[in-house]
Amino acid sequence: MTHGTAYDIVQKYHRAWTSGDIDTAMSYVADDITCRAPGADLNGKDAYQGFIGGFAPMLTGIGDIAEFVDGDRVALFYYPQTAVTSTAPAAELLTVQAGKITTSVLIFDRLSYSPPAQD
Repeated sequence: MTHGTAYDIVQKYHRAWTSGDIDTAMSYVADDITCRAPGADLNGKDAYQGFIGGFAPMLTGIGDIAEFVDGDRVALFYYPQTAVTSTAPAAELLTVQAGKITTSVLIFDRLSYSPPAQD
């Protein structure tokens, strides 16, 4: 059975979660995934699903910037667009092993996604 390339797996995962299909996205994620994100280290698929599933409904669009592949690692740079911002970039480095995403290093400015301050 072929799993596809790391790039193929990451693309399917990214398209799924950014379109709100969290179940399909999680089918590309290993049970023991680790994720380093601003303010949180997530361990395991359930924690990761809760994190991604909590953010995905806020998306109003996605703007791709660039992607790079280095063997089993894929880096994505994109603009997660929400009601609060459409210009705050995010970067994600995903590692794929045995056909599943095993690690994610996610970089973004949390304050850019907070509701604007009230005067």
